[in-house]
Parts: sequence; C-alpha cells; structure tokens
Amino acid sequence: MASNEKTTSATPTQDTPLLGNEQSSQTDITKVADEFSFLAPRDAQILREQVSVPEVHAGFFSMFRYVTPSDTALLIIGSIAGVLEGAAKPLMTVVFGQLTQLFTDYYRYNPYDSQIFFNGTYTDSFFNGTYFNGTAANSSSSWSPFNSTEFGFDYYEDFMSNYISPDEFQRRVNYLVLFFVYIGIADVILSYIMMYIFIDRGEVLSSRIREQYLRATLKQNMGYFDRLGSGEVTTRISSDTLLVQDAMSEKVGFIISNVTTFFGAFVVGFIRSYKLTFIMTSVAAFIIATFFISSGKMTKYYKLALGGVSIGGTLAEEILSSVRIVQAFGIQDRLSIKYDTFLAVSEKYAIKAGLAAGVMTGTMWLGVFSNDSLSFWQGARFLARDELTVGAVISILMVMVQGTYAIANISPHVRSLTNGVAAAGKIFQTIDRQSVIDSSLESGKKLEKVNGDIELRDIRFIYPSRPNVTVLDHYYLKIKAGQTVALVGASGSGKSTIVGLLERFYKPLNGEVLLDGINIEELNVHWLRSQISLVSQEPSLFSCSVFENVAHGLIGTPYEHVSPAEKERLVNEACKQANAMDFINSLPEGINTDVGERGFLMSGGQKQRIAIARAIVGNPKILLLDEATSALDTKSEGVVQEALDRASKNRTTIVIAHRLSTIKDADCIVVMRSGVILEMGTHNELLAKQGSYYELVETQKIHQQKEELIAELQSHTHGTSSTEGSSDSISSVDEKASYDAENEKVASETEQLLGLHKTKTGKSMSSVAIGELEENNAEYGFFETLSFILGLSTPEIRFNLVGGVFSGILGLSYPALGLFYGRCIEAFRSYPQDREFMLREVDVFAGLFFMLACVAFLSAVISLSMFAYAGQKLVRRIRLMTLRQMLRMDIAFFDRDENTTGSLTSTLSRDAQAVDGLSGTTLGQILSSMMIVVSSVTLSVIVSWNLGLVCSATVPIMLFAGFYRFYILAKLNRQNQSSHMASAAYACEASTSIRTVAALTREDDVMQHFKEDLDQLIVHNRPSSHYSAFLYGFAQGMVYFILALSFWYGSRFLRTREYTLFQFYVTVMAVVFGAQSAGIMFSYAPDMGKAYHATQNIKRLLEMVPSIDPWSGEGQAPGEVKGEVEFKNVHFRYPTRPQVPVLRGLNLKIKPGQFVALVGSSGCGKSTTIGLMERFYTPLAGQIYLDGQDITKLNINMYRKNIALVSQEPTLYAGSILENVQLGSSDPVTEEQVIAACKQANIHDFIMSLPDGYQTLCGSKGALLSGGQKQRIAIARALIREPKILLLDEATSALDSESEKIVQAALDAAAKGRTTISIAHRLSTIQKADVIFVFEHGKILEYGTHQELLNNKSKYYELVQMQALEASE
Repeated sequence: MASNEKTTSATPTQDTPLLGNEQSSQTDITKVADEFSFLAPRDAQILREQVSVPEVHAGFFSMFRYVTPSDTALLIIGSIAGVLEGAAKPLMTVVFGQLTQLFTDYYRYNPYDSQIFFNGTYTDSFFNGTYFNGTAANSSSSWSPFNSTEFGFDYYEDFMSNYISPDEFQRRVNYLVLFFVYIGIADVILSYIMMYIFIDRGEVLSSRIREQYLRATLKQNMGYFDRLGSGEVTTRISSDTLLVQDAMSEKVGFIISNVTTFFGAFVVGFIRSYKLTFIMTSVAAFIIATFFISSGKMTKYYKLALGGVSIGGTLAEEILSSVRIVQAFGIQDRLSIKYDTFLAVSEKYAIKAGLAAGVMTGTMWLGVFSNDSLSFWQGARFLARDELTVGAVISILMVMVQGTYAIANISPHVRSLTNGVAAAGKIFQTIDRQSVIDSSLESGKKLEKVNGDIELRDIRFIYPSRPNVTVLDHYYLKIKAGQTVALVGASGSGKSTIVGLLERFYKPLNGEVLLDGINIEELNVHWLRSQISLVSQEPSLFSCSVFENVAHGLIGTPYEHVSPAEKERLVNEACKQANAMDFINSLPEGINTDVGERGFLMSGGQKQRIAIARAIVGNPKILLLDEATSALDTKSEGVVQEALDRASKNRTTIVIAHRLSTIKDADCIVVMRSGVILEMGTHNELLAKQGSYYELVETQKIHQQKEELIAELQSHTHGTSSTEGSSDSISSVDEKASYDAENEKVASETEQLLGLHKTKTGKSMSSVAIGELEENNAEYGFFETLSFILGLSTPEIRFNLVGGVFSGILGLSYPALGLFYGRCIEAFRSYPQDREFMLREVDVFAGLFFMLACVAFLSAVISLSMFAYAGQKLVRRIRLMTLRQMLRMDIAFFDRDENTTGSLTSTLSRDAQAVDGLSGTTLGQILSSMMIVVSSVTLSVIVSWNLGLVCSATVPIMLFAGFYRFYILAKLNRQNQSSHMASAAYACEASTSIRTVAALTREDDVMQHFKEDLDQLIVHNRPSSHYSAFLYGFAQGMVYFILALSFWYGSRFLRTREYTLFQFYVTVMAVVFGAQSAGIMFSYAPDMGKAYHATQNIKRLLEMVPSIDPWSGEGQAPGEVKGEVEFKNVHFRYPTRPQVPVLRGLNLKIKPGQFVALVGSSGCGKSTTIGLMERFYTPLAGQIYLDGQDITKLNINMYRKNIALVSQEPTLYAGSILENVQLGSSDPVTEEQVIAACKQANIHDFIMSLPDGYQTLCGSKGALLSGGQKQRIAIARALIREPKILLLDEATSALDSESEKIVQAALDAAAKGRTTISIAHRLSTIQKADVIFVFEHGKILEYGTHQELLNNKSKYYELVQMQALEASE
C-alpha cells in the first residue's frame, strides 16, 4: 500500500486502532465512527463502510444456519434418538422402584422371619434356623403366629395375604429384570444413532462454516484486511471452527439426552406423586437458575478470552512468517514476551470462566444430594401417612436424582457450547459483513468489448486505515487505449494507489475512475478484474507447482477451460516470454516443481518471472506492472523487459518503476509527488525540460565517466588494444581461468569426499542423509505423555494437588451415597410395624445427605477452580513455550512443507487449546469419576464380596469400551492433523496474498480446492465416527445390563436371606453409580483424544534440538570483531532440495572494512551466501571464517550480535515505528538514538510529518506504510545495531531514485569502519564497492573493482551496458 506525507489539518479524536495493539481487530463500530468524526460526513461514511464490522450476537441455533433439508431430517432423527435415549433413565427408575417394592415386601411379609419388632428393637431368634410345614421346630416361643393380635393388627390378613414365596419372588424378579435388558438394548441402538448423526453432521456443518468464512473473507474489500491479520484468519479456521464443531456435534446429543431425562423425570414424578414431586421441584429450580446465571458468565468470559488468543495469533503469524529477520536480530524472546501479553489477557478471562464453571458444577452437586435428602425426609412422612408406597417413594427419589444428575451432567458440556457460541459470533461477524466492493456479486455491467481507455477524473483518496493522510487530491489522468504509461516519483507519492483504484481494491472519496468512458463502479467487479493483469512489487506465488501458478493467470479469461494440452502450450509460451524457461528446465521436476509456501523455494528474480508469466498468459486487455522487474538481475531484466514491451503492444499498460531504464520507451511518463502530477511527457521530452524527471535520471547514472568508458570499450578490439591493456586483460583472464579451475577441482574433490554422487536409488547421498534427518515422528506411550504434561504443570503442582484431593473427596461422595441409601431402604422395612423408628432413622440420614451435599459443593468449587487456574496457566505456558521453541528452530525447519506459517500458527492455536481438554472442568470430572469407580467397587466387595465381585466384573468391560473409544479418537485426531493443518495453511496462504487472489479472480478456484480438502476429510472420518458412536452406545447400555445382572444375581442371595437389603443396596448403588461415572468419564473421550494427540505433538516439538541452536551456550566468543570474512571451498544445498547444488566450491575473501558487492543472475547463490553468513544454514562442505575463526565454532548469539541484515522484502511488526526500530538493538536504546538512526536512513522527516510521529502504528506486517517507507525503517533498524558487518540484500530495491540517492549516501557513510556485503541488481548502488564479486552457478566468475571488471569485458561489462541510461535517439 502506498501513502504520502501530506496530512489533513484536522486530527482524529482517537489513535487509529490497529491490529496488534491491545484491541481486537474486530473493531467496534462506534470506535470507527469516532475515528472518522473529524472528516466531512460523506467522506467519513465512505471510509467507515470499508472497515466497519457488524456486531453479531450469535445464539445456539445460529450455528446451524447452513443446514440443508437432508441435514435437518438427520438432525431431527438424531434428536429423536437423543430424546428417547434420555427417556430411558426415568423409565428405568419405575422398574427400579417396583423391584425395591418387591424386595421390601418379600422381606416384610415373611411368616418365617423372626425379625419381629418389640417396641422398636430387633429380636433375632431363628428358631434353630429350621422351617417346615409352617411351624417352628423346637420353638420355645410363647406366641402363635396365626390369628395373633399381639401387635395390634391381624397377622394373617396383613402378612399372609401379602406373602411372596421364594419361587414367586424369583419369577417376579426375572420378569422385571428383563425390562432393564430391553431398555439397555434400546439405549445402545439409540445412543449409537444419536452420537453418529451428531458427530457426522457436526463435521459437515463446521466444514460449511469454514467454507463460508473463507468465502466471506475472500470477498471483502482491502480496507478490511488493512485491519485484519492473516494470522486471525488461520486462528478462526483452525481453532475457532473446531470450537463451533465441538459445540454442535456430540455435545448437543449429550445435552438433548440429559434435558429429556430432566423433564422425563418430572413427568414420571408427577404421575407417581405430584405432592412429593412439587416439593422437590424447588431444588430443580435452584439448579436451573444457577445454571443459567453461571453459563452466562462463562460465555462472556470465554468470548473475551478468545479475543486475546485471536490477536496473539496474528502477531505469531507475523513473527513466524519473518523468522529469518527474527533470528538475524536475535529478537525471539522480545517478540515472545510481546505475544505473551496477549496470552495474559486470555488467561485472565479464561480463569474467570473456569471459576464460574466451578460454582455451577458445585451447585449441581449441591442440588443432586439435597434432592436425596429432601426425597427421603419428605417421602418417609408420606409413607408413614400411607399416602405412598415404598416403591413410589424410591421411584420418585431415583427419578428426581436422575433429573438433577442429568443437569449436573450437562454442566461440563455447557463450556463447549459457550465456547462454540462465542467463537461463532466472531466467525459470523466476517460472514455477515457486507463488503462495499464485493467480487462475488453478479450485478454490474460486463462490456462486450474492452478498448482500454482509462481516465481518472478529479480523484480524491484517503486510505481507511489512515484517515488523517490524504494520498490523492484532485487527481486527473487520461490514458488512451494501447498506450504504455509510466508512473514515477518518490515513495508514498500515490503511484501504487492508482493501481489499487483501478483494481477496485478501494473506493475514492471523490471523482470517478472510467474504463472506456464508463465508471468502473458500474461494472461487475469480478469481470473488471479479469480484464486486468497485475504484477506487484512483492510477487505472491502459491504453494503449488510452477505450471499451476502460471495457469492461475488464465482464470476468468476465455482460455480458462481450454484443453490440458492447449493450457500447457499457453503456459510454456508465457514462461518463454518471461525469460523463465531456462531456470524452470533446470528445476528437479521442471515446470511441475513445487515453488514452496509463498514461493520460498524460488529466488526473488525467479518468483518475479513466474509472476510475469502468470500476468501475460491470459492476454489481458490492461496490464499493471507495479515494480514488475525490481527483483530481476540486469540481464534477466533486459530480456523480460523486452517481453513486457512486446506484451504491452495492443493493450493499455501502466508501469510503476523506480528503475528508470525500464520505462524510457513508454508513450507517456507521469512524474508524481504527494498525490499530484508534476510533469508528463515522453522520456526525451522530460529530459529536455530538465525538471523533476531529469533529476531522477541523473541520480541513476552509473558514473560520469561511464559514457566515455563504454564508448571506448565498444570501439576496443584485440588488434587495437595497447600492450599494457592486453597484458592487464590477459592477466585478469588468466586469474579468472585459474580461479575457475581451482573451483572445479575443489568442487569435484568435495563431491567425492561428501559422497554427493548418485546412489542406486537415483538420489544423492546428501538427499538420503537429509531425508533421514527429517524422520522425527517419535511416538510416546500414554504414561510417558501423561508424565510430560504433569512435568509442564510443575509450577502449579500445589493447585493441582489441592484440586486432586478435593476431586477425590467429591468422588468418595458416591460410596457415602450408597451407604446412606442402604440404611434408608433398611429403615423402610420397619414400615408399617414401627413408623416412629423409620422416621427417626430417615431423619438422621437425610441430615447426613445434606451434609454430603455441602461437602460435595465445596469440593467441586475448590477442585474445579484449582484446575481451571492451573489449566489456564498451563495453556499459556504451552503456547509461549511452543512459540519460543519454533523460533529456536533453524531455518531448515521452516523450509519443510509441513512447517508452513499457516500450519505452525494453527498448531500454536489448536494444540494448546486441546491440552485444555484435560484440565479444568474436564480434569476435575475425570478424577472424581475415577475415584467413584475405585471406591465404589472397593465398598461393594467389602460389603458383599461375591455379589460385589460379579457386579464389579462388568465395570472393566465398560472401561475397555471407553478406552477403546479413546484410542480410536486419538488415532482419528492423528490422521486429521495433517488434513486440518493443510486446509488451515491453504486458507492462511490465500488470505495473506489476498491482493493477488483478488487480482487473479482466484476466489472461486481457492474455494473449490478448499472445499475438496474438507469433503475428503469428512469421508475419511466416517468409519471412525461409526466405531466411536457404537462404543459410546455400548457403554451407555452397559449401565442397564449391570443393573439387570445385579438385581438378578442379588435376588438369589436375598431369596435365601444370605444378604440383607442394606448389603444388597449398598452394593448395587455403589456399582451402578460407579458404572455410570465410568460412562460419564469416557463421554470426554473426544477431548481426551485431542489432548493426548496435542500433548504428543508438543512433546515432539519441545524435544527437538536444532543443529544451529540459539539457546546453546556453547561456542567461543568472537572477541573484538574486525570484520574479515572468508569463504573457503563452500558447498551448499538446501535441505528441502538436496538434489539441487546451490554453491559449488565458493571461495571469496573480504578484508576488514571493505564494501563488497555480490552481483549475478537470479538463483546464482547470492542470497544463499548472505544466509550462510547469518548462519541460517550450515554448509555441506568447506568453512566460513570471521577474523580467521570458523563461525561454526563461535557462539551463535554473540556472533550474530555483530551482524545486521536488511533484506530484499522489508519486514515490520505490528506496533509503533519507535518499537520497530528499537528491535534492531539487543541492548536498550533511547529515543534519541532511534531518531539518529532514522535520520541516517532518510526516514526521520517523513515520520515527523505524521500526526503521531514515532508513535505512529505500522500495521500488521507494516501494511500502513509504502514499500519505500518500510525499507527505510528496516535500514534504520539495522543501523541502530551498530554492526561490525552489514548485510544488504537488495536493501534499496524498493526505493525511488531520489530516496535511493540519499539512503545510499547514508549507507556509504554507515559502511565506513565496518565490513559491508551488498547484493544488488541496480549497479549504480555498488559502483564504489572495494570489490565486486560476480556469481554464476554457485561460484565466482570474476571479481575486482568496477573499473577492473569493465576492463575485463566479461559478465559485469554486459550488465553495465544493459543499464546504460541514454536518451533514446
């Protein structure tokens, strides 16, 4: 983006909000309104609509906005299955109550049982324990069991009429137990249907949300992206959509099932006894009220927490995408600390959300056990008054417990729901935003024929992201069809802005942009852009083959759907025209070679030529060249320029250039400054005027003697050369020949030494070696993984221990429940004989139940609060450690396909969040469930060992089903990781290169590939979803099968009076609730699976040790650095492309304080030499020396402190200009030092012209500054380091001639007293170099001073000739 120094007189009421500052990029509309309030209302409205984002208050059902009729039908089926599954639990309580009634009747109405009550006490005489013919043998009892009225009732009528024989008892038990089996089978089937449908539809619907989000992102106007970082897009697609998926998949099924259980409980309760149910409703109302209040708080806090993560994700994306600069300046820790400030915000609100979850869960337990207390206390009174039976009381008690228990089960899943709703709100903000320039709309004219007449009429323009700076003011320009018009001028003069307006990236405040006399705002945006081809200053390639990249230029053209053969012919022809075919043929797979993420496997010149081929392949009507040849060497530039000149014929071409040699043949040259046209005309006309253009040309002349030298050299022949000249020439040639011969010899020897010959597999040994190094996919066992995560949690060990202890206490509440339950059932046995005893017993245990409720409440609140605190600390620590470890890695790590910026940002966001699935509410529930299982089984075995063992033997079956489901989900997560990372990286790549995507009209193409990836993932996941759903259903059904077994097997002991009712019910209640808890524990299997897989990823990453380790304290200190550099027999191949030699025996020596230039064609190894100097890589062979010391033996951090790098593509970070310059120094620097460095870099005056001066925000990746402004700030950042060695990789390529002259003078001054190595294509910047090394094919072809190399009449001489700036004759 371009801007200029002209500022409006008014000042905004607020600082411009900027991504990366403490605000979310989802800017509030009122704040935007304030930001533009100083402008005229119409202007403010135009700017506001380009950046404003609507507030979207998403609800639960809004997540399902993309359902189709078939989805709706499936979700209804799943919901019905969930409702029926939820109804099973209340029905179970009816059977449970009837069995309890049967058991108590069997024990109460037994004429042979001598447990008869005398004044409320037991007398246990079994009459010698022998029964026959209805009489007691050898009985000394003084009473007759028949017709007795001793107890105030008719024994025969009350006992014998209700007498149940042992066989009848067993028959009734068998009959009722079958209902448990039927309910269990139904539950297995219904749970499976519900679970599978919701998992599968959750995957499908979340994919649609991902798709719609990316589609909405790609159609937004560019003003929106000026505030949005591509890291946020990655976070939304990789992390937030997973939260949404989690919230509308199996969690919905759980909630539907449990809500049905809750309401079904009331239905059964009211049928059995409306009085008791009404009384118990008070507890339910209390639980529901707490539930809604707490969940509201949770949603609020999670939404705020997501904001911090999102902005932090954008900063992380910036950092990772510029990792070379980060490592070169040693600012890993400083940027990590900045990232951590956003994590702190997220942590703060996530802890508050965890506290709310703790209070909610604690209240649930308080309600569950209070329900037991109230049920027994009030139920006993109804029983004493003969208003209810024992079976009715137990049914109501059980059903209300199941109801409140269902609400308690919902509470952990509410967190997933609130997270999903909060994430959906942020996603839908983008989806619902109406772009003011929408390329997806079909509306607008499409002209039948385009001539190419362009007119800008009275244009006034301000960038929405910088409303206080006017870029163009009353701008007029008319371009005739077929003309080539060049725009030249200082950085920030508005040249690139004109390109943005023609492409309809922005809206002007005033005036019109006309194409063939029609306002482009009336034209269809997609059609308009398909008529225009753009080659930008920093070309963006996509992560695919060279062929596919070039073929993207055919999208939207008549050639888009031609046959593959015809498409191949067009692409090859375009590559030849762009002078790209030679280097393409030398690539490992030719035109099908992958270019890497953002084209990182290609040199700058190679990328530019591919971009040019892409631009011309579709034969566009209008060609926009924004510094199209800035990254090309002179030879390539000449050939490509010829191709562009040919391509410009019969079409309108607008060229923006700093290198004036490229535009001297233009039909019209427009000289601009501060958004105003200074002069127009042809090259010769403007030179004749001797105005601004003449001054620009003069600054780019090589040397005043150049013209004479070239003339002399052109007339020079071997026959006319002087002896001295010949001698010098021969000497130079001999030296070159000797140098090359030595290189060849050394190269050959080194190849043999290293074994770089081809193996039988056709791969070089280095390729095999590097392949082996990349095999780092260690697998870790469960306990090893658990041990690792506990180790990371060591700082919070006290909180985890306290949480664990109170989770254990909470888990012990169920065995206590079993004991209290058994005593209350035993007390019911005394009814109707001794009602007072029954009431006294029940009152005691009702009080104990309430005490248990209070203990459970405190335990839940404390344990979950502790785990939430420790969990969020862990998540923050993991995110920070992961980023620091990534920044620790050597550059070869980032070159790998799987380690793209998008995938690493996605990993950073997703894996730490997944680990949170084993902390907080989830961890508390899992630990308490484990304690319930262990303690319940233990208690059951102690109370009744044989019944306890049989019942407990079924629990491992359930545990196995749960663990196997956990295993399947963990495996599924591993398989999905690469797919999710690939799709997230693809989306990140598209959003990062949004201008290129928009200019190529690639939106539909991007969406098609993205949708195909997502569809494949859905199909791939379905088998695992089937297994997972079946195992869940099996685990759910097992509860009823265990009940059936318990009552059937236990009835055999009750039938023979081997066990009392107390023993039976303690065992059954303990085991049944233990089994249910096991089922609940594994309802978290998806979270556990994700957490397990994420933990393995994190462990794998943190255990990696790079070969070049900035954390290592090893190595010598360089001492006082003089700056002598030497490369000796250096061979190098990039680890990701081991079959391509880059440096082949490089030898060069640089003396202290020398200014050295490296020149040569693109891809010859110049930038690689700089990379090796920075120790980004280690050579395969040979040594690099600094002051005679091998740099591999030096401490990496101390070594890099002496070096400063200014790269070809300047990288700035979100923050102020002051902060960006300060990053250059490892030591604290004052503002005065920053100002001095900026003055040296010729940027101080521009900075002071901005309203906020040095506090002006740069934007994400410096988006609010022009290329030249960013480059000068990058130079200031390098100079403040006061380096001993200065590395300039095309440091002035983005500067206009005027700025270049001043900056070059500053660099010349800065170079004094230090060694400077400069890569340059523009030879005017290096003519004064002490030594110029000319590279070719990874070796030095020739070297010497400017004059010496001209005398050689070799490669350098050709380059100089091509850059001659002579007026056309």
